[in-house]
Order: sequence, then structure tokens, then C-alpha cells
Amino acid sequence: MVPNQSTFQVYNASAGSGKTFTLVKEYLKILLSTSDSNRFQHILAVTFTNKAAAEMKDRVIQSLREFAKGEILVNKSESFLLLEEELSISDQTLHIRAKKVLHSILDNYSAFHITTIDSFTYRLIRSFAFDLGLSLNFEVEMDAKSLLNEAVELMISKIGEDQELTSVLIEFSLQKANEDKSWDITYDLKEIAQILLNENDQVHVQKAQDRPIKEYLQLKDKLLKKQFAL
Repeated sequence: MVPNQSTFQVYNASAGSGKTFTLVKEYLKILLSTSDSNRFQHILAVTFTNKAAAEMKDRVIQSLREFAKGEILVNKSESFLLLEEELSISDQTLHIRAKKVLHSILDNYSAFHITTIDSFTYRLIRSFAFDLGLSLNFEVEMDAKSLLNEAVELMISKIGEDQELTSVLIEFSLQKANEDKSWDITYDLKEIAQILLNENDQVHVQKAQDRPIKEYLQLKDKLLKKQFAL
């Protein structure tokens, strides 16, 4: 019995050691291992940055263009020789496949899926927006600070609707006024909200988010009593 082999391959390499070359070669191996010129539509390659995705796309297209030229059969490049050997196919077959795949990609470039993890996740969520209870016209906001500002403004707009929240915010505003500071608490709330963006505070934020406001008010009273007792 032949043991199951892992379908994962891990390449551990330092910067500038040729990771992109290796990844492009592996991508081309999958692409050119069959006579199906539309194989690229069934391959997904994801990376972290737009720059890396664009570079990989560019290198794949450049390699296919190189392989598609007739001169490659006379002056074979290093990557062509590697693929010819690893795929165990003739140079003529590799040349013809590359030409067909290149034309197919250029004819249907939108199906050439080398993208970022963020873009892939966005497309996936958009595809299942209805099932997830999201608006079909939702947009992704990458500016975290503007989201926090919007959340603070939304919370302040609830003054008068939520009695407990209203009481806390008014008390905070009066406390600032008594300390000869601006009664406008918007700036303070936005500054406090910044901890939500700090990865080191995430564990504590998650533990604190389910506790009722009443507990924090009780804690505040205890701290004030200790402060005055000193």
C-alpha cells in the first residue's frame, strides 16, 4: 500500500532567494501539465499584497510569451528547460501548450485568478452576501480610523434613546466641565476607541465587551472612593 502523500508543499526561503521564481514555475507546471488551455480558470493563487500579485501575474504572462515564441526551441531558457524536464514532455509540446494558454488567458483575463487574500475574501463574501444577511451593495472600508470615528458618532447619536448610555455620557461630559476641560466628549471617545485597533489589547477588549455598563459604573465608584481616601 502506498502511503498518502501530502498535497502541501512548503518553501522556506529568505528574501531575494528566488521565491517568486519558484512560485511562478510551480504555477506554470500546473498550467502546462495538461492540454486544456483553460486550466488557468480552475487555479487560484493568492498572496498578501497587490504588488506581489501584479508581479506574479506579470511573470507568468512573460514566461508564457517567451515559451510561445518559435525561438525558444532553439535558445531554451532556464525556466523552459526546468519545466520540460519536470513535466516530462517534449519541447514542441511545451511550446504549443504555452501558446494556446497565453491566447486563452488574454481572451479571458478576468478569469486569471492571481490575487490578494483580501480581494479573494471580498469576492467570496459578496458571492454569499444574501446568505450572510448582508446588503448586496455592501462596500469594504479599509480606513479603520474613519470607521471608529463613525462608530463614535453613531453612539453619540443614541443619546436620548438609550437611558443608561445617555446617563453615562452626560456624567462624563459634566465631569470634564468640572475639571475646566471642554465638555465635548467626542475627541476623548475617539482616542479611547483607538485601543480597538491595537492587537495587544484584543484579548482584554473581548473579555470586557460582554460586561454590562452597570459593572463599570460600580468599578468607577470604587476607584473614586479609593482616590479620595488617599
